[in-house]
Amino acid sequence: MSTSTLSFEFFPPKTTDGIEKLRENREKLAKFNPEFFSVTFGAGGSTRDRTMDTVLEIQHEGYQAAPHISCVSSSKEEIRELLQLYQTQGIKRLVALRGDVPSGEVSAGDFRYAVELVDFIRAETGDHFHIEVAAYPEFHPEARTPAADLLNLKRKVDAGADSAITQYFYNADAYFRFIDQCAATGINIPIVPGIMPIYNITQLARFSSVCGAEIPRWLKMRLEEYGDDIESLRAFGVDVVSELCETLQTWGVPSLHFYTLNRSTIISKIIENIGE
Repeated sequence: MSTSTLSFEFFPPKTTDGIEKLRENREKLAKFNPEFFSVTFGAGGSTRDRTMDTVLEIQHEGYQAAPHISCVSSSKEEIRELLQLYQTQGIKRLVALRGDVPSGEVSAGDFRYAVELVDFIRAETGDHFHIEVAAYPEFHPEARTPAADLLNLKRKVDAGADSAITQYFYNADAYFRFIDQCAATGINIPIVPGIMPIYNITQLARFSSVCGAEIPRWLKMRLEEYGDDIESLRAFGVDVVSELCETLQTWGVPSLHFYTLNRSTIISKIIENIGE
């Protein structure tokens, strides 16, 4: 089986111990020759400095880093400064997102939507950056309708997005139907599946309730059946996600993007499984 290219998402660590653990896990994942490592950006820019530090360290190690830029609560001048810094440091790829509004925040800054951020990046930097945006096979939780969600992605493409990374999913049919709908809407950029390993059911249910990703009933019940047997749950999760990745690869997806949660062991097992 031909293997898709890979990329990995990290979040910026808060502690010295977290920084060291991320370095160790990054080194383990680097053996899979990823296209890039992306680094998240906290709500309202709350991790701006830590995101920047992590991005620059990855870049200085010789890997391609792709910082997330979240526009909510950010001014145009703040985004402009970030773009200029990343340009001078040789960063060539960005993940442009609306981002989450911090709890209690009233002002949304100079941008309301990711399409405005994509448009601003293009106006400021031309074609310097490869811009990734978010896509939702099971639709954004705030979308009025599926059609409105597709049109929102189309606006981001028209504004200059080069490719998209999806929210995670466990139903491959949802992704394939979404790809067909995108094509029918005139969206012709690569749409990379986002892959979430399964670490525990509580965490996964919490993530999914926020982002709108569906946990299929059969999968939820099987995971709950393991109870406190985390080792068996994770082994089962590796099998489920490996099969999902194999199905996606069979149909020729351009790449796989792993949401690592700053870990490497389970993801390494999945990649080794799909490479066999």
